[in-house]
Amino acid sequence: MPESFRSRLARYGFNLFPAYRGTGGRITYIADDWREIRVRVPLSLRTRNYVGTIFGGSMYGAVDPIYMIMLIRALGPEYVVWDKAAAIRFRRPGRTTLHARFVLDEAEMDAIRAALVDQRSVDRVYSIDLTDAEGTVHATVEKTIHVRRKVP
Repeated sequence: MPESFRSRLARYGFNLFPAYRGTGGRITYIADDWREIRVRVPLSLRTRNYVGTIFGGSMYGAVDPIYMIMLIRALGPEYVVWDKAAAIRFRRPGRTTLHARFVLDEAEMDAIRAALVDQRSVDRVYSIDLTDAEGTVHATVEKTIHVRRKVP
């Protein structure tokens, strides 16, 4: 799905937001329906650590808020969405630009809505890989997201 004018503006705003800008990561694409977001983390002076590879905090910081924001936008205002937990596993040093692609499909959205019919809240676990241009995984981040319906 192409980026709309509105999602492009959101991308520009997000990339200028000081807390996100400080990670060194950049959002490169937001689908019009917020079901797909792409992020890049370049090796630069801002992201380089003492040994010349991408700082682990930059890798994590660049992907940290993405699933939560996607779910907030996709589910709408009648749901409360919070980050609950996270874990990162470093597999290889990042010596080049790394990329991450986040996707939420309709089946996932339906599963969340269905679970919240019978339960007060639900925790969903998402995994995202940071890969180089060849597809080699350099880090895997696992995010636990808490979702519940707003109480009227």
